[in-house]
Amino acid sequence: MINKLLLATGNSHKVFEIQAIFGNSLSVLSLKDLGYSGDIPEDQTTLEGNAREKAEWVFERYRLPCLADDTGLEVTALGGRPGVYSARYAGETDKAFQSEANIAKLLKEMSGITDRTARFRTVLAYVDPQGFIRFFEGIVCGEIADSPRGSAGFGYDAVFIPEGFTQSFAEMTPEGKNEISHRGKAIKAFAEWLQLFSQAGNRDI
Repeated sequence: MINKLLLATGNSHKVFEIQAIFGNSLSVLSLKDLGYSGDIPEDQTTLEGNAREKAEWVFERYRLPCLADDTGLEVTALGGRPGVYSARYAGETDKAFQSEANIAKLLKEMSGITDRTARFRTVLAYVDPQGFIRFFEGIVCGEIADSPRGSAGFGYDAVFIPEGFTQSFAEMTPEGKNEISHRGKAIKAFAEWLQLFSQAGNRDI
């Protein structure tokens, strides 16, 4: 089994979430750990396309097992928007305020709408040491809150209430969120496959 995994992001929240799932069995590195702080290309029109583009771009430069994700918030009443454009839904702005701007735009568009159902979908693309690629997916359904709630998490966490819960993602502990989140589900699927891959000794599983 690999002992290091390079995550194609500089987002410390994502690194923390994924490292928490793997525990001590695997060391998760970010691009910042390798001294890179620039942008990664993600100009595709699907979550799968963006995840693949990022994973392959990073792998070509560092030649380490690489995992990239792209996540979209898909709101029923908005026809699936913001979807693949979730990260920059409000347009380019100061990164420190991007999440707030995105949430503000979303809540404005949802004003007066009674159907607030939505889902988060994460697609992971893994490039192994030989350059082969594999995809994993995680989905969690829920609804959009009327206003932001909680201070944990990132992105749209403060306005997303997962199905079967009364708390938003931003009101949950990191452990609680990981148990049910879209990213948590995708990472667990990847971790299970990686374990089988290592036991089988080949990629045809």
